[in-house]
Amino acid sequence: MSKNVLLIFNPEVMYQPVIYRLAREFDLVFNILEAKIFPRREGRLILELTGSPEAVARGVAYLEDAGVEVTSIAENISRDDDRCVHCGACTAVCRTGALRVDAVSMEVAFLPEKCAACGQCETACPMRALAGVNIERLGVLGSGT
Repeated sequence: MSKNVLLIFNPEVMYQPVIYRLAREFDLVFNILEAKIFPRREGRLILELTGSPEAVARGVAYLEDAGVEVTSIAENISRDDDRCVHCGACTAVCRTGALRVDAVSMEVAFLPEKCAACGQCETACPMRALAGVNIERLGVLGSGT
């Protein structure tokens, strides 16, 4: 199982080795997709977590218990299908394959579970059909979404 999550670290947790423990204690593989630090406020990290469903669930529970806010990327991004004209501009900048042209329908397929929240597609989309796909705007800064 693979899951992309946004982690928000408050200043008290930001410099603790919680990510190290995901690999060591929960047998999870992690891939850092995006990172942003807002000095004296919070740190944001988008991770792809890979492991058994049970290990991912235990790892997420550990992070939350450690004071890290954990949000599923897929649950916080969206595409307005009424606005999307399937021009493919977003697919040119999507490095994770979350947006791709379906070879049969020739329409843009959107797989939010693969999104890394880099925000490039939001910028590239002439119709402004994508929302919430930026590490800085996912959740509300420091509010606990």
